Amino acid sequence: MDVNASDEIVEIAGRPHPWTRYVAIGDSFTEGIGDPEPSLPDGHRGWADRVAEVLAQGVDDFAYANLAVRGKLIKQIAADQIEPALELQPDLITISAGGNDVLRPGTDPDVIAQKVDDAIARLSRDGATIVLFTGVDVGFSPVLRTIRGKVAIYNENLRKVAAKYDCIVADQWALTEIQDSRMWSSDRLHLNPLGHHTVARMVLDALAVRNDLQPLRPEPVPQTTWRQARTEDLVWARQYFVPWVLRRLRHQSSGDFITAKRPLAEKYFRDGQLPTAE
Repeated sequence: MDVNASDEIVEIAGRPHPWTRYVAIGDSFTEGIGDPEPSLPDGHRGWADRVAEVLAQGVDDFAYANLAVRGKLIKQIAADQIEPALELQPDLITISAGGNDVLRPGTDPDVIAQKVDDAIARLSRDGATIVLFTGVDVGFSPVLRTIRGKVAIYNENLRKVAAKYDCIVADQWALTEIQDSRMWSSDRLHLNPLGHHTVARMVLDALAVRNDLQPLRPEPVPQTTWRQARTEDLVWARQYFVPWVLRRLRHQSSGDFITAKRPLAEKYFRDGQLPTAE
């Protein structure tokens, strides 16, 4: 989408941005895993909630839904989330999908990207603005750096899909700030509150929406010593890696029996709380 054209829409409408109904779809990244907030639905906040909080400012009729569920593959996201998303009649959709597919050994980034292409074709039906995410440059991660080339190929395919359907690209590969272990939760697969905050800032910039989100707020976690890091490696392997391998062997997903945390497009407020029923 042409950013200047978007600016003109905002200026003509006299609003901070042109969108009134935002629906987020995807997996754990969009659900907000790694950014705990017990007072919110599902107990997680995440970048999408943070973006919605900003978009709701100055737009009295703004509504937000989040259909993302952890552990889902692109095929499952397309099957379970696209039609419910379209039924909510959004004018803004964000989709981050395929990351779990790319993580799985033996998968083909070209095949995964074609499934994303098919999903975007369906999401484009009603003319909503679509934001499509690239994957993170995982070269910094000892756990994931072996698939860096695979992610890079997948990203190039996603850029072609975005150009084909006039999507806005939320470019995580270029977001060098999150190539820092202090942005990630203890499982090393999900962003922590600072990481989600940083992604929210990037998405709002991609949408050309002014905001008051400041860098490095919340504060990054402190760097660890070599000895602490090795101890954390052992804890991580026991608590996260082994259970992940066992789920793969059992054909299970962390999202089994989990439902969307915000299935309806409802009015959203700056503090993230929905209005209580009178």
